[in-house]
Amino acid sequence: MNTGIESLEEVSTRRRKKSSFQKVNNWLHLWLGLASGIIVFIVCITAAVWVFSEEITYLTEPSIRAQIRQEPVVVPSKVLAITQQHYPGKSASYAYYQQGTAIRVGVGTERDPERHLLFLNPYTGQIQGSKTYGQNEKEFFEWVLLGHQHLWLPKEIGQPLVNYGTLVFTILLITGLIWWYPAKWTRASRQKSFTIKRKAGWKRINLDLHNVLGFYALLVLLALALSGMVFGLPLYSKGLYWITSGGETEPEWKRVSSDPSQQHKQYTYNQAIDGAWARMITDYPSAGGFFYAFPDSSQAKSTISIRTYPAPGRFYDVARHTFDRHTLQRLDFYAVFDKSFDESSTGAKVRRMNYDIHIGTILGMPGKILAFLGSLIGASLPVTGFMVWWNRKGFGKKKR
Repeated sequence: MNTGIESLEEVSTRRRKKSSFQKVNNWLHLWLGLASGIIVFIVCITAAVWVFSEEITYLTEPSIRAQIRQEPVVVPSKVLAITQQHYPGKSASYAYYQQGTAIRVGVGTERDPERHLLFLNPYTGQIQGSKTYGQNEKEFFEWVLLGHQHLWLPKEIGQPLVNYGTLVFTILLITGLIWWYPAKWTRASRQKSFTIKRKAGWKRINLDLHNVLGFYALLVLLALALSGMVFGLPLYSKGLYWITSGGETEPEWKRVSSDPSQQHKQYTYNQAIDGAWARMITDYPSAGGFFYAFPDSSQAKSTISIRTYPAPGRFYDVARHTFDRHTLQRLDFYAVFDKSFDESSTGAKVRRMNYDIHIGTILGMPGKILAFLGSLIGASLPVTGFMVWWNRKGFGKKKR
């Protein structure tokens, strides 16, 4: 007869199942954590350093500063002329500008023996400073970003390690939450789960730093990890787009090129780059910055690529445009960015916001602070977790 009350045997079975699940969960958390600890530490600590790279560069690099004026920014052809005058025989590859800063002009490519960076006054074109890098020489924050993306290893080796290491880190966050969750919500368990016992011994403090800080940073770290996997795991990226778009397939990137048969028929090189720029200024007069990729003058198929940023440091509503450099016809290369942010579908909006979520700018400065603190805590978790394991003298060793 069913009395509605569990028998002792049912209670015992349920507890055994729960105990087995906890053992598997804890085993996964321990060994996945030990296996991925170095990767997680490097990825998180480099993220924490890089979050405020723009602000630190602005403070430490006087030549990058520029007062905002209500004047037009110098046109691309003038940027090229200044570059070629300063570096004869070389041409600019890109120009990057945000309100309140100088125009940063990149000269040369990674394949060249030397690369240069010019800082131009955005209204007069006056050179405010310059830097030169050797073929294997990196600017500090560029070096930090390489560590974040592929651990300073060759890309084909380091990038998969980072991608799958981030996936493992996501699993660790979930298994860690399950391990942390108290069996009973008593006053003692709440105090143990949410506070760090500062007057305890260092082993207990280390355990609290791992458990308590890990819990408080959980949502931030999940947001950083889940958004980071979009860049490196195609299957996950397509699946996320399918879910957020209501079952739509993620559009493919298109290879676009200028029409070589139209070369020299409508526009000269300088007319084309200035014409594309004029169109952007007309369509987006209040843009807070731009990134201008100059077409390769030696390649007839090269295109003009421009991004305009509505506000400095914000990327999800950037307007991206690619033009045929012979006809100035607009070329669509990726459907997610073909429309404005407001006109985009839900899936496209989520995809466009992914980078801002990953670096915290989706919430402005508070978001960057959260990303910084979350990354620091994320970097500490492999260290404190290893110390917890070490203090217990290894997995599976029986205590007296």
